[in-house]
Amino acid sequence: MGEVDDILIPAGGTGPVAVISVGGFLGIGAKLVAVPYSRLSMAANSNGRWTLAGATKDSLGSLPTFTYEANAERRG
Repeated sequence: MGEVDDILIPAGGTGPVAVISVGGFLGIGAKLVAVPYSRLSMAANSNGRWTLAGATKDSLGSLPTFTYEANAERRG
């Protein structure tokens, strides 16, 4: 459904954010979205895959598009 592309640690005391690539095919046409890192978990016997409880393809696709340019103040 998606792949974690990046983990950002914002300045200002807020928690880390996972940037996830959703949709598309083989990375073409994918959309980046940001979710709080705390929402990710690694399920037992998941072969190292992260899960986002309650997420669906539609719910991730409806999140605002993340861009690094719009979030430049978060880069360190």
